[in-house]
Amino acid sequence: MSPARRGGDRLVRTYVVTGGRSHASRNHFDHITLITLSDVAAHLSRSHLNPEQTAILSALARSAQSVVEISAYLGQPVSVVRILLADLMEAGHITTRQRITNAAHIDRSLLEAVLAGLQRL
Repeated sequence: MSPARRGGDRLVRTYVVTGGRSHASRNHFDHITLITLSDVAAHLSRSHLNPEQTAILSALARSAQSVVEISAYLGQPVSVVRILLADLMEAGHITTRQRITNAAHIDRSLLEAVLAGLQRL
C-alpha cells in the first residue's frame, strides 16, 4: 500500500462538505458580500446542518461577516464556503446585506481628510 498523498485528505473532506458539488445551484456570492443571520434563523432547526454550516452560523451570531472572512474562519476555500452559504440561504438561515456602492453616499470632506492624513505620512 502506498502512503497517502500530502493534502489528499483535504480534497476528500471538501468533497464531503459540499456533497460533491463544485458550484452552488443558485445564490451566488461575491468575495465581499456581507452575510448576516436572517430574522428567523433562531427558530429554524439546525439538525440537518453539517459542522461547517453550524460554525458559520455561530460566527454570524457575533456579527456580519464577508464571504472571505467566513472562508478564513473555517479554513476552507471560498468556493466551498459559497456552496455552504447557498445552502444556508435556501434554508432561510442567512441573508445578505447590500454593499454601499453609490458614490452619493460618500462624504467628500471625509475623503479629503483621509487624503490629507495619508499625505502627512
